[in-house]
Amino acid sequence: MRNVMELKDNWMFVKEAENAADAASKKGTAVSLPHTWNAVDGQDGGNDYHRGTCWYVTKFQKPELEAGSQVYVEFLGASVIADVYLNGEAVAHHEGGYSTFRVNLTDKLQEENVLAVALNNADNNYVYPQKADFTFYGGLYRMVNLIVVPESHFELDYAGGNGIAVTPTVECDENRVPTGKASVKVETWVTGNADSVVITITGEESESKTVSVVDGHAEATFELEHVHLWDGVDDPYLYHAKAELSSGDVTETTFGCRSFYTDPEKGFVLNGRVYPLRGVSRHQDRTGAGNALSYEMHKEDMEIIKEIGANTIRLAHYQHAQEFYDLCDEYGMVVWAEIPYITMHMPNGRANTLSQMEELVVQNYNHPSIVCWGLSNEITAATPVEEDLLENHRLLNDLCHKLDKTRFTTMANVFMQETDSPLLEIPDVNSYNLYFGWYLGELEQNDEFFDEYHAKYPDRCIGFSEYGADANPQYQSTNPTHGDYSETYQTVYHEHMLKMIEERPYLWATHVWNMFDFAADGRDEGGKHGVNQKGLVTMDRKLKKDAFYLYKAYWNKEDAFVHICGSRYVDRKEDTTEVKVYSNQTTVSLYVDGTLLETQDGSRIFRFAVPMTGEHEIVAKAGAEEDSIHIRKVEEANPDYVMGEIKDVINWFDDEPYKPECYSIKDKMSEIKASPKAGAILAELMAQAPGAESRGDVAESVKDNPNLVRMMGRMTLESMLGHMKDSITEEQVKGLNRMLQQIKKGE
Repeated sequence: MRNVMELKDNWMFVKEAENAADAASKKGTAVSLPHTWNAVDGQDGGNDYHRGTCWYVTKFQKPELEAGSQVYVEFLGASVIADVYLNGEAVAHHEGGYSTFRVNLTDKLQEENVLAVALNNADNNYVYPQKADFTFYGGLYRMVNLIVVPESHFELDYAGGNGIAVTPTVECDENRVPTGKASVKVETWVTGNADSVVITITGEESESKTVSVVDGHAEATFELEHVHLWDGVDDPYLYHAKAELSSGDVTETTFGCRSFYTDPEKGFVLNGRVYPLRGVSRHQDRTGAGNALSYEMHKEDMEIIKEIGANTIRLAHYQHAQEFYDLCDEYGMVVWAEIPYITMHMPNGRANTLSQMEELVVQNYNHPSIVCWGLSNEITAATPVEEDLLENHRLLNDLCHKLDKTRFTTMANVFMQETDSPLLEIPDVNSYNLYFGWYLGELEQNDEFFDEYHAKYPDRCIGFSEYGADANPQYQSTNPTHGDYSETYQTVYHEHMLKMIEERPYLWATHVWNMFDFAADGRDEGGKHGVNQKGLVTMDRKLKKDAFYLYKAYWNKEDAFVHICGSRYVDRKEDTTEVKVYSNQTTVSLYVDGTLLETQDGSRIFRFAVPMTGEHEIVAKAGAEEDSIHIRKVEEANPDYVMGEIKDVINWFDDEPYKPECYSIKDKMSEIKASPKAGAILAELMAQAPGAESRGDVAESVKDNPNLVRMMGRMTLESMLGHMKDSITEEQVKGLNRMLQQIKKGE
């Protein structure tokens, strides 16, 4: 029989030690798993969180063993580089902080055992990730288990897998519509002497087969005449597969039967019907816990994602916990799974990308929620497209198809990556991360990008893998604009994006960046330290930003609701204020101080003009649902609602004369740079402006990317300044424009 014992308690955390013996001799700090040493300093900004080698030490008694029994220690997540010692002897080395690995301890066991694990999350040039906009937590942040199995047992040594793989094939007609039949191949791998395996699959009925073991491998195929499909969020039906040996060892898994493909015009097709994938991305961390998450935290995240009405999740930028993949199966979420091959290609990291991908595919093969393997993310942000990078992607693509012939490959391209690059020809389908309207440019450029791409490459599938705008819920605005970090602008941004996406059904998948705010210790912006604030929900999961309810209005068709935006925008200076309401109902009534102001028929977004005279209670009703906020008229704008010297771009030049024959901030940056005189003024401005380092390592790494420089050259200086309003004043902008207006074009 298999026996699995959690090694949850009685660990000592040692921050510094010379070796395993030194770590075991030190007092350390008592901790329980899961644990990370960066739960606090990885979230407080400064880009100074502890990155180095730390130790975890525990003691355990040798388990009672029958003759031939084997003992493994299993690490579900040990970040980032792990060296494992048993009784002072090195027994394993593992590179990659997001996947499961196991070590056979049998021959090294004593009656009393000391297990020491050295973990290293320091900077290096061969294990990913190294440059990325999130904190690289160190620690034993998932559970460690002791596993005892009989001498004859299912494979535990290969790539962290569990010795069973299920491959369902749904029969489809000539139109690729399921016929109602399916075949299910169940494969198992065995270590030790075993003649046969009993394989059982269970759904609405149960069937068993006894099959022979040949060279450590056994397989059985089952024919399902009336298959119950795994059908996304509508009906995520799961079957169960179980394999048994005469030794008593058992391995089992759930699986689902579904057909899917992507189409350049239809987008994503699930079980024969067009099924637009519209959802979110997720990082695995939380305020105060880092990435050491409990099952309850994973479950809460899934419930929030379900509430918004998403049907797909991009699990970025690495392998997530098995508990969360299981939840995706159970809730019907279609998943994009990927490895942390991100931002910067490292020539010494090729082997690591391949090993991390092999572990990702082998460990997650049976999850019906997963439809694609992500090769990389924004890998050309800090690295040019060159042969070593291309070859790395070809090898990853080939590996995915060798290990899994049922799923497609994809990648997330950085927004300045040229669409005619040979890199885009490697994966089966592509997606782009675009941030026009936030980091640079205007919102309409997102529309233009996809229209141009689709027209140029009508036979390619294209998706939208990241888009978002940071929002600090403290910041509110009557005239929101990019760069103000206001909750108000985040709603304006996403209102545009949702409309843009809805008008382009060919997008095979779209993923908001991000469902939740997450730690990026290198960031210091938007009134927060160490946090990327693009989430629709705060990092502690306690506050759903207004944009959350916009998506709920678009996507959630089941749960009636109404939401009034601006509940945190209490003090309002304007004589008439806009009250915006989101709802998935078609009729909304607004009441001011108990009196009906107006009833509107519409869809998703409802806008009301409310006269301001004093303190007001605002109530919105949609059928049986209602929401309320409190607002009040004030004489002076509340300074807590804005960040620093933010001003509204459109008011910068109301009283300024304009000479079109001279340069101004309304000219393109490339045109200004081309003038020796005007270019010198621009260069001085850029030298004095705060650096990209305030937005973290990624921004600092990509600032000199030649494609980005060319893209910025096509922007007007006015547009660029609009993205710098957290660091430039209105008077500085006016002064800059006055200097440019003294220089005639061509000088």
